[in-house]
Amino acid sequence: MTDGLRASIVIPAYNEGDDIVPGLDRIFEAVKLDSEVLVVVDATTDTTVPVVEAYAAAGRPNLKVLINDYGRGPAYAIRYGIDHATSETVVVTMADGCDDPRQIDDLVRLVERGVVVAAASRYMPGGQQVGGPRFKSFLSRMAGITLHVFTNAGTRDATNSFKAYNAEFVRQVGIDSKDGFEIGLELTAKARRLRLPVAEIPTIWLDRAFGESNFKLAKWIPKYLRWYRFAFGRKLTVEELRALTDSPTTS
Repeated sequence: MTDGLRASIVIPAYNEGDDIVPGLDRIFEAVKLDSEVLVVVDATTDTTVPVVEAYAAAGRPNLKVLINDYGRGPAYAIRYGIDHATSETVVVTMADGCDDPRQIDDLVRLVERGVVVAAASRYMPGGQQVGGPRFKSFLSRMAGITLHVFTNAGTRDATNSFKAYNAEFVRQVGIDSKDGFEIGLELTAKARRLRLPVAEIPTIWLDRAFGESNFKLAKWIPKYLRWYRFAFGRKLTVEELRALTDSPTTS
């Protein structure tokens, strides 16, 4: 690990403005491990930038704004954040404050113990989802539970973006998602096909109380289905996995 940091917390953001402050407050209150917090936006004109810069200047030197130049959208922002993280353990959490940062330290410790994906799970005993679109919740829950039952995926909440990753694992398998928040499902599916360990802890997800969600259900369902299907199948080597996922279609 570099500079003694045990975690890099990556937050993709899009025009959150002042709405990002309550989430940052909770992260800095909850996280006790030495960490850096990387807020990733697509442009210097994003309304999140001056707010985060002012927050950092007020005494949070471990908080940084990164300008993603990979491409627009949350998938590219997450990829950019992971690629520029300092720690060998990377936690992805959302800017809307829906995730409970009290789980971050425990997710990091799971990765340090050897799992490649540590998931915060809404759908295991002790977890809960409060609010949010009911149809989206139903699809997410069914995807997570069926993957858990039929593939032993290691988590009942594969679609949740709130996860911690072993950075070396991510470098090995790569990230193919280009559009939405399906990265969490993609990396869980890849870990399953490699038969690498995935673990989960319960979390309580609360629908955002302010601002507007950037999640586009109809647009991103096909992206999720790609990785849902990919989770089913025989064990692969890293080379086989990269050959499959780097091709135009995934089998």
